[in-house]
Amino acid sequence: MAGKISIIGQIAEIERDIAERQKLYPRLVREGRMRQEEATMLMERALAIRQTLFFCKEHEGDIREFIAAKKAGGHS
Repeated sequence: MAGKISIIGQIAEIERDIAERQKLYPRLVREGRMRQEEATMLMERALAIRQTLFFCKEHEGDIREFIAAKKAGGHS
C-alpha cells in the first residue's frame, strides 16, 4: 500500500474521478451498458465522498485536536 495521501490529494483524485464519470456514464447509459438508476446512484456516491472530504478538510484542525485529546485520555 502507498504511503499516506493528503486530504488535498484525495480531493484532487475524487474530482478527477467525478469528471471521468460525467463523461463516461451518459455514454454507457445510451449504449444500454448501464441503467440510468445505477449511473445516478454511483455518481451520488462519488459526490458524497467529495462532500465528506471537504468536510474533513474544513474541520481538520478540530478533528486532529479531538484525536489528540482522546489519545491523551481526554473526554469525548
